[in-house]
Amino acid sequence: MNFPFFIARRYLFSKKSTHAINVISAISVIGVAVATMALVIVLSVFNGFHDLVATLFTSFDPQLEIVPAMGKTALSDDPVLTQIRQLPEVDIATECVEDQALAMFNGKQAMVKIKGVDDNFAELSHINDILTGDGSFQLHAANLQYGTLGIRLAMDLGTGSRWDGYLKVYAPKKEGQLDMTNPADGFVVDSLLSPGVIFSVKQAKYDKNYIITSIAFARNLFGQQGMLSALELRLKSGSDLEAVKAKISKIAGDKYRVLDRFEQQEDTFKIMSVEKIIAYIFLTFILIIACFNIIGSLSMLIIDKKNDVVTLRNLGASDKQIVRVFLFEGRMIAVIGAVIGIGIGLLLCLLQQQYGFVRLGDSEGSFIVDSYPVSVHYIDVLLIFITVVTVGWLAVWYPVRYLSKRLLN
Repeated sequence: MNFPFFIARRYLFSKKSTHAINVISAISVIGVAVATMALVIVLSVFNGFHDLVATLFTSFDPQLEIVPAMGKTALSDDPVLTQIRQLPEVDIATECVEDQALAMFNGKQAMVKIKGVDDNFAELSHINDILTGDGSFQLHAANLQYGTLGIRLAMDLGTGSRWDGYLKVYAPKKEGQLDMTNPADGFVVDSLLSPGVIFSVKQAKYDKNYIITSIAFARNLFGQQGMLSALELRLKSGSDLEAVKAKISKIAGDKYRVLDRFEQQEDTFKIMSVEKIIAYIFLTFILIIACFNIIGSLSMLIIDKKNDVVTLRNLGASDKQIVRVFLFEGRMIAVIGAVIGIGIGLLLCLLQQQYGFVRLGDSEGSFIVDSYPVSVHYIDVLLIFITVVTVGWLAVWYPVRYLSKRLLN
């Protein structure tokens, strides 16, 4: 058995001559455990929100989106895109034209994103799962063009899920000069009818800005005949997303970018990741402060065990082994605190998942979820354990060596 570890274990669990040392040692363990528990809970809550946002986007965003690397549009009959469409792993491919426009209805107006899509968009996405109203999702019927609005945009324009008459849409002409004597001549104007439904992704980016319509309407409005803004793909069931993405990226080369759902919402997830890292750093500082209790406990223990040190030296223990005794003592406090903190943190996360004790608001339905979402990622738990052990080791290394030289000589 490791001699310094054996003595350190005896010192940690045995009764000291001064009762305060036991109390300070217990406080040290509790301090480390509380800081560790906070790390587990806070990072798990960030993971919960991350996973929640990811599930919300999946109803609208495609599995893979191919966009031009340069510029906003590309030829829809580009041989590269044709080759991608014909891959055996691709189940559905939808062309998309997207740009900004001005929407007006009964004197109200709003800047919107017009998203023109192919007729198979409902098969590509889960749009039917997020519709509200008494109609059905449709893009066109003969020469009639329909527009499905986001719920918040419908509120801003006062259309509701079904409106009478036409929703006017204005987009600036791509070519020619603007005649200031007749500014209206500088815009392409078209109209949309109501399909009787609106969509709710529960994300302001979509619900407040987007109108989904046919790609023919969008191409005519923006003057993009034969062009597309993106090619959206749904893969066949059982396909390896990462492998297919790499395969498509190789075909696309430098001409196109291939984006998965997380990359399509890169800004949102990057902000969430930065927030999580900042929370981790701040809680690690709290952990460092908690580890100062270990230094106090070891200082008193070294003073209390001066006579034992003389005995250990007479038995043949070297100064290096004696220093290691107190180093092990500090590390054991850190490890025990880490294990207890992780255990309590995981238990509280499980209880929150099951019962939702900590709620987001007092009234039901005020938020997307009623209680704080929690998702435990075990790579985070491993990172927390390593962090606590490392901080504990660094916190006791220099003080123990310094105090041992001053007090044990």
